Amino acid sequence: MNDLASPPTIELATLFDDAAARLPARFDPFDPANLKAGTGTLPRLLREHARRHPTGLALREKDLGVWRRHDWAHYYRQAKRFAFALLSAGIKRGDRIIIASENSPEWYFSDLGAELIGAVPVGIYPTNPWPELQYIVRHSAARLAVCGDQEQTDKVLDAQVNAGGLPDLESVVCVDMKGMRDYAQPYLSSFEDFLARGDAWAASQPDAEAVIDALIEDTSPDDVALMVYTSGTTGPPKGAMMTHRNIIYSTYNYARAVGADTRRIDAVGYLPLCHAAERCYSMAMLLCVGGTVSFAESIDTVNENVREIAPTFMVGVPRIWEKMKEGFEFRLKESGPIQKRVAGWLLKKGRALDDLRQANDGRLPAGRRLQAWLLHWLLFRNIQRFMGLDRTYHRLCAGAAVSPETIRFFSVIGLPLSQGYGMTEVAGCVFIQTPGHFRLGGCGLPLEGTTYDVAPDGEILIGSPAIFKGYFRDPEATQKTMQDGMLLSGDIVTVFDNGEISVVDRKKAIIITSGGKNIAPSEIENALKDSPYIKEVIVTGDGRKYLGALIVIDFDNVGLWASDRSLSYTTYKSLSQLPEVRDLVQDIVDEANQRFARVENIRKFVILEKELDHDDGELTATQKVRRSVIDKKFARELELIYGKAPA
Repeated sequence: MNDLASPPTIELATLFDDAAARLPARFDPFDPANLKAGTGTLPRLLREHARRHPTGLALREKDLGVWRRHDWAHYYRQAKRFAFALLSAGIKRGDRIIIASENSPEWYFSDLGAELIGAVPVGIYPTNPWPELQYIVRHSAARLAVCGDQEQTDKVLDAQVNAGGLPDLESVVCVDMKGMRDYAQPYLSSFEDFLARGDAWAASQPDAEAVIDALIEDTSPDDVALMVYTSGTTGPPKGAMMTHRNIIYSTYNYARAVGADTRRIDAVGYLPLCHAAERCYSMAMLLCVGGTVSFAESIDTVNENVREIAPTFMVGVPRIWEKMKEGFEFRLKESGPIQKRVAGWLLKKGRALDDLRQANDGRLPAGRRLQAWLLHWLLFRNIQRFMGLDRTYHRLCAGAAVSPETIRFFSVIGLPLSQGYGMTEVAGCVFIQTPGHFRLGGCGLPLEGTTYDVAPDGEILIGSPAIFKGYFRDPEATQKTMQDGMLLSGDIVTVFDNGEISVVDRKKAIIITSGGKNIAPSEIENALKDSPYIKEVIVTGDGRKYLGALIVIDFDNVGLWASDRSLSYTTYKSLSQLPEVRDLVQDIVDEANQRFARVENIRKFVILEKELDHDDGELTATQKVRRSVIDKKFARELELIYGKAPA
C-alpha cells in the first residue's frame, strides 16, 4: 500500500531557502540555517516556536466573557504534559487516539501532545452520533479518547456498551467534567487529572525531557502525523493518513501564495478541527508561520466573535459567507427608505465597477480607481466593519461549491473571496486564487510543486508532495485513488483561458437524463440557494426525463417573510406547507430556470417537510448531502415529482 500511495519526494528546504531573508523575526520551518534539510515535522515546529518566542501569544479562548491568553511556552508545556501522560498510559509511536470535542486549546494540546511521541491523533466531529463515532474508533483501533464534555463522553460510553463495543479503547479523558460527578468508570478521568498523571510520570523519570526530545528527533517528515476520516458521502468514512510532509508542504506553500508568510495572522478557529481545512489553516498554519488563533465561543456566535476579534486571515465554508451576506441584507431592509435607496444605488455602482474588475482579472482601470475609493469611504468600509472583516488581507471560501452571487457580493464591497481547490487527500488546497487570477467561478492556479492533468472525461488528476500516504487499513481504496503517482480526485473540472481551473461537480454527482444529457447539479443548486429563502436543494433526474428538486427552506428567513404577511405557522413543517410559501419558492425556481438551458430547468419540485439532519443520515458531519440515500429516504417525494415507478 505504501508504494502505491507515496507521492513524489522533494527536499522542502530547497523550495523555501529564501524565506529567512523575508522573515528575519519569524521562524521559517524550511530555512536550512534553522533545520536540517527534510526534517520538518509539526512537533519540531512547536518546540522551535516555544524556544524562540516563549512569551509570544499563540492561542486565545473566551471564558466567562474574558479572553484567556496562552503563549508558546505554555502551548508546548501543556503538549509535553499530555505526552508524558500518554507514555505513562503505555501509548507508543503509531498508536491512535481520538479527539471528540469542540475547538479548544485542549484539542491543540492533545493533538500535538500525541504527535510529540509519534502517536496518531484522529479527530471526530462533535456532531457525530455514537454509531458513527463507534465506527471510527473501532476502525482506527484507538486506545484513548479525549472528549470535550459530558455529551461527547456519553457517546463514547454508549459506543462501548452497544453493538460489540470498543475493544481497543482503554482510557477516556474529559475536558469539561460538568454534570459527571456520579460517573464511576475507572478508566475515565478529567483532563487535568490526566495531565497530573503525566507530571508524576515525568517527575519519576530523570531524563523525561530528553525522552521527548529524542522522540521528536526520531520522527520523520514521512511518518503519519494524523488521520482525517472522510465525510462518507458515498460510503463508510475512510481514514486518510496525512504525513508531516503533506501538511507542512501544503500549508506553508499556501501561506506563501497568499502572503501569509510575511504578514501577521490573527485567525478565528471555529470550523471543526477534525476537518482538514481547519487543521491546516489554523493549527498547522500557526506552527508554520506564527500568529494567533482565537477560538470562537460556538458555531452560533461566529459572526459576533469575528466582529470582536477583527481577524486578518479568515477561512469560511460557503454557509458562513452566505450568512454574513444575509445579515447585511436583512439589516439593510430594516433601515429607512432613504438609506435603502442610497445603499442600493452605491451597490449598483459597485457592481458596475466589479464588472470591469472581473474583465481585467481582478484589476481596475486607472481611471476608475477614484470612483472605487469613493464607494469604499461612502459605504463599503462600513459594511466591512459591520462584518468584522475590515482588517482581513485574505479570505478563503472552502469546503464546497458556493453561490456565484455570494462571491460577487463580497467582490463588490471590496472583500474578494479567494476560492481554491483541494481535498483531504492533499492536505488542503493545491490550487488558489491570487491577484491577477481571480476569475469568478475559478479556483486559481496550482501551488508551487503541484502538477495536474485532466482526463478525457474531465476528471482532474493531481501530482504533489502534499498527496496523502493512503487510507488506513484499506489498500484497495488507496490503489483505486492513485494512478502512476497521481491522485484521482473524482472531480470534474474545466480550464479557463487564463489558466485557472473551475470545478464542475463531483464525478459521481453528474446526472445523466434518460435523453443522455449530462448535467452538473451543483450549478443549478447554487443558483437556487442564491435566494435567502432557500437553505438546501437536491437536484434529481438521473435516468429521468426531466429534472426535479427537493427543497429545504430557510426557517428563519421564510419565517420573517411569513410574519410580515401575517401568515400563521408553528413549526418548520407547518411553514413549509403553506400555499403562499410554495408560491414564493415557485417564483424563485422560475427565476433560476431563466439562467439555464431548457433541459437544465427544474420542472417539478417538492418542499421537504423537515430540514435535512445529520442524525437522520441525510447529511455528513460537514453538512454535505448524502446523495446515496436520496432514493430511499425521499421515495415518497420523488414519486410526487416523477410519478410511481413501474413495477
